Amino acid sequence: MAWLMLILSGVLEAVWATALSMSRGFRRPVPVLVFLVASVASMAGLGLAMRTIPTGTAYAVWAGVGAALTVVVGMVRGTDRVTLARVLLLVGLLSCVAGLKVVSG
Repeated sequence: MAWLMLILSGVLEAVWATALSMSRGFRRPVPVLVFLVASVASMAGLGLAMRTIPTGTAYAVWAGVGAALTVVVGMVRGTDRVTLARVLLLVGLLSCVAGLKVVSG
């Protein structure tokens, strides 16, 4: 259950990062509200997951999932370029995240 919470918290990291970008410097209220709710929920989930998952592993997985999904959202929205190198690096990043799950038992 902790791993599912951790992954969902990583997804929420991508949500708040994207909302922060869309807020245009905290000038648009709906993205600001999404940012606030998603960031609190993301941190809460990370904290709860850290009860059973070691801090270093939990943080690396949370940040990796969030970073990878944030880039994917940017690619879908057209704000980040899609290149073979970027796609391969994202696959490598997500492979490392999965590897941390495998070796942590």
